[in-house]
Amino acid sequence: MSGSPIHVLVVDDDMRVARINAAYVEKVPGFRVTSRAHSASEALEHLEDRPVDLVLLDHYLPDGSGLDLVARLRQLGHRTDVIMVTAARDLATVQAAMRLGALQYLVKPFTFQGLRLRLEAYAALRRTLETGGEAEQAQVDRIFGTLAAAGAPNELPKGHSPTTAELVRRVLLSAEGPLSAQQIADRAGISRQTAQRYLKLLDRTGRVTLALRYGETGRPEHRYAWRPAGSP
Repeated sequence: MSGSPIHVLVVDDDMRVARINAAYVEKVPGFRVTSRAHSASEALEHLEDRPVDLVLLDHYLPDGSGLDLVARLRQLGHRTDVIMVTAARDLATVQAAMRLGALQYLVKPFTFQGLRLRLEAYAALRRTLETGGEAEQAQVDRIFGTLAAAGAPNELPKGHSPTTAELVRRVLLSAEGPLSAQQIADRAGISRQTAQRYLKLLDRTGRVTLALRYGETGRPEHRYAWRPAGSP
């Protein structure tokens, strides 16, 4: 990732967990952990002295909840982005996090892969928004689709690689329009046969839209596009 690093504050009451989460973040290119905090007051003090781009936030803190901290940050005018990383699974807490503007909600225990996908989706979102200007509906769909897709289940049928599936997904998300299997293969750096195998899987699970395009020879060509979350 080019440009300035994304600065992250890791907040967790468990020092060991905070250290592990910080190590995970540091493994993702383009991210840098500026500090770790173990309470809401410590996190707030840090953010007052040294603002960051992103807070990786636990909900259960010794002096209040993570959501209370987010609400306080908004009251103080802090625009820091938040990804919740917590064992809290009740839907009321999840809904409250959404309403306060948390961009992602990652339930403990989680894998490095699960966190990495969310961080990379966040980085992609920042790159898109930094271009400024106005957005067409297709671009808005890609912005929201990027974050939604990061939370999708990572379970794949036997013989399918999560890394390859992620490559295909990224190509589709970044495309300006529908692509052929060969175009997707070229952009992902994989064979056409491999691309077709993963595209068939995405088609079966409803993650892509499929259309036919007739070329000069009159033979139809399949064209694929990512299906935004929530679309029919």
